[in-house]
Amino acid sequence: MADTDDLVQDTLLQTFKRIESFEPRRVGALQAYLRQAVLNRVRDELRRKARRPASTDLEGVDPSGDDSPLEQAIGREAVENYERALQRLRPEEREAIVARVELGYSYEELAEVLAKPSLDAARKSAQRALLRLAEEMKVDRH
Repeated sequence: MADTDDLVQDTLLQTFKRIESFEPRRVGALQAYLRQAVLNRVRDELRRKARRPASTDLEGVDPSGDDSPLEQAIGREAVENYERALQRLRPEEREAIVARVELGYSYEELAEVLAKPSLDAARKSAQRALLRLAEEMKVDRH
């Protein structure tokens, strides 16, 4: 199976490239969204590997469908990575990310909070902050 760190990192980078389409609806929505993205990627990888199975002893495997310890750990790791990376950003970058993604501010509200002259300026600030966050998360994985 692919190295877990690489799998998580790749998933988060791909997710952040499409973050503009993400519409948070509650506090903690980004964390839930990122966790689900990573879990989906792990499942995809497992399905891909299942097409070419290796010889494996399945004794003791619980097929109940509940999150496995690996899935739970990956979720926690991703959240911890996100929080560490967020702390390394400049305060204005953190403010843009938290306001837009976690609190669900519109670009109009974001422009007001960040004292930006326009919606477009607020959108660009949020995008730049998210790209920096993605880079910081990538650094944290290596």
